[in-house]
Amino acid sequence: MDKAALELLEQSGWTQPDPDALPTGAQIVERYLVPLSRLPNVARHIKYNASVQSITRLGLDKVASEGRDGTPFVVRYMVDGIERKLMARAVLDASGTWLRPNPIGIDGLPVPGERTERGRIRYGIPDVGGREIEDYADKNVLVIGSGHSAINVVLALLDVQKDRTNTTITWALRRNKIARLLGGGLNDQLPARGALGLAAKDAIESGRLKLLAPFSVETIEPEAHALRVNAQVAGSLEVLEVDRIIVATGFRPDLEILSELRIDLDNAVESPRQLAPMIDPNLHSCGTVPPHGVDELSHSERDFYIVGSKSYGRAPTFLMATGYEQVRSVVAELAGDPVAARQVYLVLPETGVCNVTLPGDTDDAETGCCGGPAPVAADACCVADAAAKSESKTGCGCGSSSQPKEMETVG
Repeated sequence: MDKAALELLEQSGWTQPDPDALPTGAQIVERYLVPLSRLPNVARHIKYNASVQSITRLGLDKVASEGRDGTPFVVRYMVDGIERKLMARAVLDASGTWLRPNPIGIDGLPVPGERTERGRIRYGIPDVGGREIEDYADKNVLVIGSGHSAINVVLALLDVQKDRTNTTITWALRRNKIARLLGGGLNDQLPARGALGLAAKDAIESGRLKLLAPFSVETIEPEAHALRVNAQVAGSLEVLEVDRIIVATGFRPDLEILSELRIDLDNAVESPRQLAPMIDPNLHSCGTVPPHGVDELSHSERDFYIVGSKSYGRAPTFLMATGYEQVRSVVAELAGDPVAARQVYLVLPETGVCNVTLPGDTDDAETGCCGGPAPVAADACCVADAAAKSESKTGCGCGSSSQPKEMETVG
């Protein structure tokens, strides 16, 4: 939880939940966000059921430069079908990416049949063990995705399978990166996250879960009571008949509302340009992120910032702790305290080891978590680290320090 929010809540007499508990999203809302939203100094600033349509500068389009930095922002939003607007000196876009899930296609586009069969396709993390259980119990379910969201879905379905034994689960990874996904295990500094990988690995080895990788859907066709999925699996055509598809392939930011602002985004990750090299999955293999704040989140558009999960663009592994520190740094800058804004303390739990041996893997399990010690002449912590650096990546990440990190720039 955010430190500033905790201070406000504690002053109101609120009782903090067990910090070691693992709440669901609904529990976070109930136990943390709702009490916070009801504090008088917070409640008066919240507009509910508001949908932002666009952000611009008062009387200026994207091209106009004269007087731009001193011109207030205009935020246009809809409430109950009525368009309204407000003016602001600064804007922090923390709108997230949850409403923009990635489609099934490995090329970033919906595959043929995906749009027309939306009734049997769900995106993100549906409540498969709760209110939506009858959609999945005793069904043949295909889960597509290779991140922790996909693991959560798979493990929830495995729980359903214990009582509803006719439930069959196929887990499809668009790229063959299962080793890195499951590899954190007991070395993951978030134990619950590491446990996800260990549990999924156990289910694969026991045969309760079928794994397909690399997997690429070509078309989806409706049948009488099922979906016919035509896919390439490890280079060969395979046809699957499933009742439901769950797509957990990540999210992307909605940039349409920012079309009249001068924002500097990386052309691949779609995150702020200075932040992108720190989080680009093409450059990093284990997900550790250096300290960052207002400088990395700045754009050509003065006093505009993208924070929270949206700041990561299409990159994975965003943690709430990152967003809290981003906002603290930006607000300190806006409040006129550039020193505090650049004293960024960000301690993120690392993901642990880089690889894990699964049935069919060719890696020798005795070589160690990351392939064994690095070559003597290499500036690396292990074989995987050396290999990553030889490919111009920053490394595997498992050998970096877990001590608190400080970035201080006084200007």
